[in-house]
Amino acid sequence: MNLEQLAVSLDAFERVDKSEFQRRARVLQSMWRQERGIPCGEHHGPKGHRPLGSRLPMPWAQDTLANFLTEPIREVVRTEVCNDDNGEGKLYGKPRIFNDLLSSQPLCFNLFGELTCDLSLASAVVNSMTDGRFTAVTKIDFEWSPGRRESRYLNDRSAFDVFLRCRTAAGGNGFIGIEVKYHENLKGPPGEHKKRYEEVANVMECFKQDIAPLKKSPMQQIWRDHLLAGITRIVDGYDDGLFVTLYPENNLDVANALSDYRAQLSNEGSFTTWTLEDFIGHLRKRSDAEWIRLFVDRYLAFEKVDHRLAD
Repeated sequence: MNLEQLAVSLDAFERVDKSEFQRRARVLQSMWRQERGIPCGEHHGPKGHRPLGSRLPMPWAQDTLANFLTEPIREVVRTEVCNDDNGEGKLYGKPRIFNDLLSSQPLCFNLFGELTCDLSLASAVVNSMTDGRFTAVTKIDFEWSPGRRESRYLNDRSAFDVFLRCRTAAGGNGFIGIEVKYHENLKGPPGEHKKRYEEVANVMECFKQDIAPLKKSPMQQIWRDHLLAGITRIVDGYDDGLFVTLYPENNLDVANALSDYRAQLSNEGSFTTWTLEDFIGHLRKRSDAEWIRLFVDRYLAFEKVDHRLAD
């Protein structure tokens, strides 16, 4: 059996998957759903409805929060996503956050949800991954922006998937703004360019002179989030700030885009990349919590795909 045949057998063959990694990720999510006896959702298109193995049925998915790994994570989701009165103007993609197994928004909750109640573990991991630059995590926010459409920031709707408020090595106030990618390839059309982006880029003084490549796909979204980190540090008076893109190591489309982006920087002090595998490795050195195993089985156990292909 080849990968395409396996995808077809799982109702997971989608022509929008342009890379082997994307197809393997969709297959893995479909296997995860099937292994747990979770019902299959549907794709609704101009030619009618058809099963889609990487999707859950609605409204069942929203009622059960089956896209989330543990009850503590589901409780965070109830507070953050299901509570319309949270008053913070957060923009969650609905129904995707509930029914799309590949979406990076539920992945954020599945990776950081338990850590909201275990800041000591979050602190140990962040301290290690930043070589002591940030010594403690004091709060974790999701889909966080300092001010959507506010002219003093970027005057757009940019937000971080995850925002870690931190203490710095010198005891100051810092943050890590994180953009999370999983199945995405960053090849979609770029968003509207704003003059404000160039103004912030000039103030940050970390970009090479020619910023034309940053205005285009696949780098524009990375650039906008990096700019948001830079202006947040300046406007809100943080002592230190870092923008991180977190992604699976085998998502080569994202890896290559990040490599090209790094080449556009004259100073990398406010930008870095983490792989999901490395982040999980740091977690596992410090904890044997069951949710970590569940996360790996859900998102990173690609050997299960290989085993099915070898049958």
